[in-house]
Amino acid sequence: MVIKVTEETFENEVLKSELPVLVDCYADWCGPCKMMAPVLEKMAEKFEGRLKVCKVNVDDDSAIAMQYNVMSIPNFIFFKNGESVKNIVGGMSPKDFEQNIVAFLG
Repeated sequence: MVIKVTEETFENEVLKSELPVLVDCYADWCGPCKMMAPVLEKMAEKFEGRLKVCKVNVDDDSAIAMQYNVMSIPNFIFFKNGESVKNIVGGMSPKDFEQNIVAFLG
């Protein structure tokens, strides 16, 4: 399950998460973001229990985007222990996306 987070829920859902977190920074008007949405859902199911997957709408919650220097979307930010440790910009194949997640999880 992909969890929609806002500026109000970001700290609890992402920064204080026991699990590593993948945050998708997206916008409703973004074509590549729409293309990645089903891939994100699939990865959330595949890595359930090992990875928390969240989405942040950069138009609605721009403070998060500014804090993490999100200049282009889709932008995927990986968090471990409340820290941003990896950032990937742009769409990619499901296989490449999965390989990035596996590498992140170790």
